Amino acid sequence: MSLKSVKVHFQQWGREKEIMQFDTLSATVDQAAETIGVISARIAKTLSLRGEDDKAILIVAAGDAKIDNKKFRQTFGFKARMLSPEEVFEQTGHLIGGVCPFGLKNTLDVYLDVSMKRFQTLFPACGSNNSAIELTCQEIEEYSFAKRWIDVCKDWEDAAHMEDEIASHN
Repeated sequence: MSLKSVKVHFQQWGREKEIMQFDTLSATVDQAAETIGVISARIAKTLSLRGEDDKAILIVAAGDAKIDNKKFRQTFGFKARMLSPEEVFEQTGHLIGGVCPFGLKNTLDVYLDVSMKRFQTLFPACGSNNSAIELTCQEIEEYSFAKRWIDVCKDWEDAAHMEDEIASHN
């Protein structure tokens, strides 16, 4: 059902046929990266967290980024708490491994982390544990109806600097 809701969502822009479905699992960042053939940082993962009013908020971030609790609290004014798999499904309509900010069961606030901005394109899931679509940051912002860009993740900056170092030596 979830993949179907995402396909319906993308019909608004005529992009539903661009959703890739795989014979192998793409449920984790590493599985998705291996299946697609890109570095794990280019997988746009969607994190489901508890908002102030117990309604979920979604944060889409680069695959190598992790929530920085201090930055999160400074941005939102409360502690970051992940939802349980049951709560994720209840709020988004997507099972863990296919969670994305598209074709959602409920209207949720979506935020995009700046960790994704270093890439031309990224690959978010499309509602199932074996699907993805290639999108630019601007397309992710538009198609997810994101509220805004935020900076609440860590551990990706060092990787970005290493990638720059490697690129400058080639």
